[in-house]
Amino acid sequence: MERTEAQNNSSHLHDSTQPLLSRPYPSPIDESTSLHNDPTTSESDPSQYLQISYNFGPRPVKDLPFLILFTIFVFSTFGIGIFASFNRNPSSSKVSSYVYDSNSTSCVQESALSVSSSTQLFFFSFSFDYYYLLSLYSSNSTLLTSLIWTLVITLILSVPFGLCVLLLLKHYTKQVVYVSLPFFIIVPIFVNVYWFVACTVDSTCSDAFPLVYRILVLVFVFLIVAAVVWIIVVNWHRVELTVRIIGVASLALYQNLGLFGALPGLSLGLVVYYAPIIVFLVLSKQNGTIVARYESGEYYCTWKQDSWVPAYFALAILTMLWSATAMVEAQVYVISGTIAQWYFAKDDSAPRRSIRNSLRNAFGPSSGTICLSGLLIYIVRVVRAMVDSARQEGALGIVNIVLRCCVNVLLSAFEFLNKFTINFAAITGEAYCTSARMSYELLKRNLLSAVFVETISTRLLAGIIFVLSALYAIVVCAILNSALKLGVDSYFVAATAWVLLMAVLGYFVFVLDNVIDTVYVCYAVDRDRGEVCKQEVHEVYAHLPISRNHRLSLGHTTPPIV
Repeated sequence: MERTEAQNNSSHLHDSTQPLLSRPYPSPIDESTSLHNDPTTSESDPSQYLQISYNFGPRPVKDLPFLILFTIFVFSTFGIGIFASFNRNPSSSKVSSYVYDSNSTSCVQESALSVSSSTQLFFFSFSFDYYYLLSLYSSNSTLLTSLIWTLVITLILSVPFGLCVLLLLKHYTKQVVYVSLPFFIIVPIFVNVYWFVACTVDSTCSDAFPLVYRILVLVFVFLIVAAVVWIIVVNWHRVELTVRIIGVASLALYQNLGLFGALPGLSLGLVVYYAPIIVFLVLSKQNGTIVARYESGEYYCTWKQDSWVPAYFALAILTMLWSATAMVEAQVYVISGTIAQWYFAKDDSAPRRSIRNSLRNAFGPSSGTICLSGLLIYIVRVVRAMVDSARQEGALGIVNIVLRCCVNVLLSAFEFLNKFTINFAAITGEAYCTSARMSYELLKRNLLSAVFVETISTRLLAGIIFVLSALYAIVVCAILNSALKLGVDSYFVAATAWVLLMAVLGYFVFVLDNVIDTVYVCYAVDRDRGEVCKQEVHEVYAHLPISRNHRLSLGHTTPPIV
C-alpha cells in the first residue's frame, strides 16, 4: 500500500513538472473521475487553474485603498487649484510698474502718467511684434499653408489607412510581412544614399555639413541597417509563427472594431482632464506678493511666490503623471476585457456591449487595480530614469555599479511579473496582487518564450508601419515638389507627415500588441481547463516553443480537439 502511494505521489510530482502548454488535454471523463477519486481537489482554493475563466457576472471592488488614494490626489489638485484661481494676485504681471517707496518702506505702484506711458510702450511693442509676425507669415505663407493642410490630410487619411492595414494583416498577413521585410533594408539605404548625394550636390548643405561628418553619418546608418539584417537572420525561424500570431490577433481586433472609437475617446478624455490642471498651474504662479529687496546698495521690487506654490506644482505634476499611466493601464484593461469576451463567446461574432462592459469594469470594480498598476509603472519608470541618468553622468565606483545592477534586476523582475497582470485582471476581475500571482503561476512554464515571440511580432509590426509611413512621406514629398515647388522645404513637410502617420499607426501597434497578449492568456486558460473556445487560435498558439532554445516545428504539431 505504501509503495502504491509513493508511486502515485511520484507520478503526480512528475505531472506537475510538465510545462503548462505542453500538457495533453484531459478528457472530461478522466477529469470527472479524478475529481471523484480525489476529494481534496474539489476543496482547493479558488485560485486553482480549473477555476479560471472570464467573469461575466458582477465583480466586487478590488484594491479600494489605492482608488481612495488616487481620488485624494485628484480632489486635492482640483481643490487647491480652484483656491489658487480665486486667491491670485492681479498685480503679478505688473511688477515693473512698482517702485520702492522709502517713506512707507514698501513697493507702491507708479503714478498714472508712468503707468500710461508704460501701457503705451507695451501696446507699441505688442503691435510691433504683431506686424513682425504678420510679415513673417506672409513671407512663409506657402510653407505654413502646405504644412497645415498636409498634416490635416494625413490625420484624416490615417484612419482608413490603419483600417486597410488591419484588413491586409487579417487576410494577407504572410504576404504583407514577407513583402515588407526587404523594405526594412531598402528604404533606409535609399534615404541614406539620397540624403548623402543631395547634400553633396547642394553647396549650402555641403558648406554647413563637412564631408567627414557626412561620411560618418552614412557609415552609421549602414551599421544600423546591418544590425537590422542580423536581427532578421537570427530570428528567421520564428518569423513564420509570428506571422500566424499577428494574423490571429488581427482577426480578433477586426471582430472588435469598436475599440478604435473607445480608446481614442479615453485619450481625448485625458486631454480634457488635463486642461483645467494646466490652467490651475498657470494661475497658481500668480499667488504671492510684490516685496522690496535690497541688493548692491539699492532697493528694488520683485515678485515673491507663496511658499505652497512649489508643493502644489509637485502635487499636480505627480497627479498628471499618475493619471497618464493609469489611463494607459485602463486602455489595456478595456482591450483585454473586450478581446476576452470575444474569445470565450460561444459563437464567432463579438458579444453585444462587450466594450461597454469592459469600460464599466475598468472604471468601476477594477478602478483601484488600475490605479495601483499605474502607480507601480510610474514608480518603475522614475527609478529607471534615475538609473539611466546616473549611468549617463558616469558615476563610478563598485558600490554604484552593484546598486545599478540590483536595481535593474528588480525592475526586470517587476516587468516580468507585471507582464500579463492587467490582462488577467480584466479577465477574472481579481485584485492586482492576486492577478500577478495567478498569471505567473499560469504562464511560468512558457512566459519567456511567449515574451520573445511577442517581441518579434512587435518588431515586425514596427517595421511594417515604418515602411508604410516612409513610402507615404516619399509620395507627399514628390507631390509637394511637383505641385507647389517648395524645394528644400518639402522635405520638412514630408518629415512631419511621416512622424504624424508613424504616431497614429504606432497606436495601432500598441492595440494589436495588447490583443496578442490577451489572446495568449485566454489560450493558456483554455488549455488549462481542457477546452477549445477558438479553434483557429489553438492551431497557431499550440506551436509556441516550450523554452527559448526550443526550435519551432510548425509542420509536426497538431493541437487536439476536445
